[in-house]
Amino acid sequence: MADMTNSRIRPETLHAFCVAAMVKSGLREADARITADVLVTTDTWGTFTHGTKHLRSYLRKARAGGIDLQAVPELIGEGPAWALVDGNKSMAMAPSVMAMDLAIGKAKACGIGYAGVRHSTHFGAAGYYAAMAVEHDMIGLAMSNVDANMTAPGARGSVIGNNPFAYAAPAGEEYPIMLDVAMSAVAAGKIYAAQALGKAIPENWLVDDDGLPATDIRDYPRVGSLLPMAGHKGFGLAVMVEVLAAVLTGAAVTKQVRPWLGPTIGELTDEGHAFIAIDIGAMMPVTEFKARMDGMIREIRGAPKAKGSDRIYLPGEMEWERRTDALANGIPLPPDVLASLQGLAEDVGLEGL
Repeated sequence: MADMTNSRIRPETLHAFCVAAMVKSGLREADARITADVLVTTDTWGTFTHGTKHLRSYLRKARAGGIDLQAVPELIGEGPAWALVDGNKSMAMAPSVMAMDLAIGKAKACGIGYAGVRHSTHFGAAGYYAAMAVEHDMIGLAMSNVDANMTAPGARGSVIGNNPFAYAAPAGEEYPIMLDVAMSAVAAGKIYAAQALGKAIPENWLVDDDGLPATDIRDYPRVGSLLPMAGHKGFGLAVMVEVLAAVLTGAAVTKQVRPWLGPTIGELTDEGHAFIAIDIGAMMPVTEFKARMDGMIREIRGAPKAKGSDRIYLPGEMEWERRTDALANGIPLPPDVLASLQGLAEDVGLEGL
């Protein structure tokens, strides 16, 4: 792989490389294309923490036995407005896309549709699946439970995952609204970054094993738990995700979920996912909804600015602007992502980008 540190990578080039790496590792081409689309789209949004950087780790997990590259997701139950998919330990993007497609189909028939997934693993960025509904003039929601890495108000130690949640809604002339967040005060990646640089962190990011604020992170994640965002509010939303994505689907719950990397890399993570689609056209004309969305967006964007501020961004606006630029000019992959892709090329015996 050439030194691309100061260059941009065409999305289609990156997609083809990822597909080749997965197919060479034993994944069916159809599932490889789905997975590559999820990861490359995420990179075009500039969300590099959840994009192609993770592909090397997914394939390492597969080699260790924690993902079955030959597994086929299975529809195991459905009704007029709901469906349940067994991921069967497959690469998580395949059952996740399958489930959101099912939710969209149910919404077309009933106005709203829900689809859940069990026996799955890390599915990448939740925002990708929420945004799938936008392409059908629907509102989309996507969420997943993860291994217990976050504490609860009054608790000592990790109690629940910082369960990611995303929503997306279409607009007319404006970009769609989209939000993709985890329920912790800060992403674990920021703690790892501070750890690598030998820096302390703010007291509202992490607690130690006694439940007290921690700034010494030398032993994280063996010691320490993430704090929920906004205290009890973030914790309460994490519990909501746990109910919809895990309790309801039959997936592992809270501490039963295995970390998808580390010592448990060879084990089934058994995360659960939930996807909801709402058909706008079943409730009002889509053109009217989109006009109302544009009006809301412009009103918020036009609000008085704080001193020193020159712009108000709507949720997802930065990501869509980055994607527009990436599709036109290529993706500016950071050095850590390029290094991971270089390592992946070496792992599977490819030339690289």
